[in-house]
Amino acid sequence: MAGSRLPRQLFLQGVAGVFMFAFASLYTQIPGLYGPEGILPARRMLRPQGKGHWQQLWETPTLLWEAPRLGLDTAQGLELLSLLGTVLALGALLLRPLRHPLVYLLLWAAYLSACQASRTLISSSPSHSHLYLLEDRHICPLTALSLQVGQVFFYFQWDSLLLETGFLAVLVAPLRQFPNRKQAQGGLTGALPHEGLPFWLVRWLLFRLMFASGVVKLTSRCPTWWGLTALTYHYETQCLPTPAAWLAHHLPVWLHKLSVVATFLIEIAVPPLFFAPIRRLRLAAFYAQVLLQVLIIITGNYNFFNLLTLVLTTALLDDQHLTAEPGLGRYKKTPTSWPKALLTTLSLLLELAVYGLLAYGTVHYFGLEVDWQEHAIHSRTTFTFHQFSQWLKTVTLPTVWLGVASLAWELLTALWRWTQVRGWLPKLRAAIQLSILGAATVALFLISLVPYSYVEPETHGRLWTGAHRLSGAVGHLQLANSYGLFRRMTGLGGRPEVVLEGSYNGHHWTEIEFMYKPGNVSRPPPVVVPHQPRLDWQMWFAALGPHTHSPWFTSLVLRLLQGKEPVIHLIQNNITRYPFHKQPPTYIRAQRYKYWFSQPGEQSRWWRRQWVEEFFPPVSLGDPALETLLRQFGLQDKSPPRARNPRSALVQALHWVRTQLSPIEPPTLLWGLLGAVGAVRVMQALLVSRSLRSSPQDRGEKPQPALKKTSGAASEQASRATNNLSSSSRPARQKK
Repeated sequence: MAGSRLPRQLFLQGVAGVFMFAFASLYTQIPGLYGPEGILPARRMLRPQGKGHWQQLWETPTLLWEAPRLGLDTAQGLELLSLLGTVLALGALLLRPLRHPLVYLLLWAAYLSACQASRTLISSSPSHSHLYLLEDRHICPLTALSLQVGQVFFYFQWDSLLLETGFLAVLVAPLRQFPNRKQAQGGLTGALPHEGLPFWLVRWLLFRLMFASGVVKLTSRCPTWWGLTALTYHYETQCLPTPAAWLAHHLPVWLHKLSVVATFLIEIAVPPLFFAPIRRLRLAAFYAQVLLQVLIIITGNYNFFNLLTLVLTTALLDDQHLTAEPGLGRYKKTPTSWPKALLTTLSLLLELAVYGLLAYGTVHYFGLEVDWQEHAIHSRTTFTFHQFSQWLKTVTLPTVWLGVASLAWELLTALWRWTQVRGWLPKLRAAIQLSILGAATVALFLISLVPYSYVEPETHGRLWTGAHRLSGAVGHLQLANSYGLFRRMTGLGGRPEVVLEGSYNGHHWTEIEFMYKPGNVSRPPPVVVPHQPRLDWQMWFAALGPHTHSPWFTSLVLRLLQGKEPVIHLIQNNITRYPFHKQPPTYIRAQRYKYWFSQPGEQSRWWRRQWVEEFFPPVSLGDPALETLLRQFGLQDKSPPRARNPRSALVQALHWVRTQLSPIEPPTLLWGLLGAVGAVRVMQALLVSRSLRSSPQDRGEKPQPALKKTSGAASEQASRATNNLSSSSRPARQKK
């Protein structure tokens, strides 16, 4: 099997890049979301419970408990963590020596601290939290009521996925950066015995994410998924569509239905191929996942989520594929023994059989028929919910055993590599590392089985009780999570949208336009990826039900009546575009509309809309109705902020950074970071190419003598070692 040194480096760089985007995006929104004048002040979330320091830290693992020691309040502590996380992630992205387990541990701990700080007010049961994670497109009333204030701006699947992936990066990152010519002894490509084990967990995570995302679409009994019409609604009803979503929405219906079939194929049928022993099948699965994620990125603003999924797909790659050169295959026609030729033929036949089975299953279960007259491909679901449920009961447990078998193979491979290590001291060191990483890999696999088994209740009940106990003991660390995207489609009769309005006299109302979410029908959908405007996302969720299911909305209304600038910046970064920037409105209300994409040919219009009902009644400061809602949702915080020293050097430094960055719109800031990374990469490439152009004679050095040819097995072994060394060193030099 080909090595995975280059894919691991790509994975580590990708995780660092996603952390950079996540921290930078969060930093721009902290004052408006969690500042003292924000929608949900963070000081309400971290309150000592009279417990010991270490017990409190274990039950609520967040570094923000240490903020008072630095003279900072909770929101300032969040800002400091976000800034440090952005800088540290940027360093790990650009500098290979910083791709160290300790660096990724700090990144994971910082992001976990931010998430935990915003979730300490959770009052729901674990089942409710799990339901919220799966009902990504549909929030049931019970869950919305149980999810009180505090955690709503962080309770997204991509936050949980980033935490799980970030922790895996801690295990994948090498303890020492070995020089390319002095790699560890033994192994097929100079790999240490334990290196492939934690990277296998990345592949298992990708499998759980994709398989669960496909399965829940059908277990939800959503008529649009079963009728293959989900994409006829998705593009205009998703939270933040892009301009390309308007074009995709107007594609023919038969193509939308065929795209749903392709989605089921990629998310349900293809993921088991992640563990296929045939390399080309894994690569085919890789390109299928990449295609799906790229199409989602083009048509929707899902912040860093799809980028993170693309990072996970690196676990399907190998060094041989990443270092392949054009035309290299023409020189590989060397005589081979008949056992190898037979194995190659059997592998090819098995590969063709898999492709044929996938094609037959797709045609059979979705009734694909070609209509030559209309130039279309018609499709329909030919199986029932009962049949799918029985199939799911049949395959869920075998997929667990598939993971067990694949992990066992990785363990045996690592053990064989350990036997190839020479010298008793390196062998002892490798044995210790293999034991620790092997035990951690097995433990994390067992923990992940519990959330994965939620896709099929009977399988969940049949799991080993030790896995349940282990998962419960570390559940608050979010080392493994449940996933399941787009479980149900919303907005079947039109996209629900909440529009805020303000007035000075209660008669003439002015709409309050948000930067990103739909409002003005003539404004094109924005492109904000990889930024996530968390308020805009929650406004999308709020529109799915009454305002009482979104307690934070009452606090938003209060802050706008008070004219708090941090909250206004969440709505319009350029405060002069806010219609009440000179004086706060006397009254605030909210209306619910239904939006649809405009039809081709409508001039200067991207949307059509129709008024539905009043979402939030007109209120003013001191209004008894407003006070009742604030009291009912526990949003009246009478306790004054803790006194801090505003003149401390750290506080002043944070204030200066905020002053410098606040005029920049968040997407522009993130794109600027991306541009800076690209510029540094170009400079690094130019410096490397310049150093490579200087020959040994120019530097006054003698050229190295060529390797002497040998015969038999020794010659083949030497050529393999040379090829492996060159394939791993060339890209490494280019990335420095």
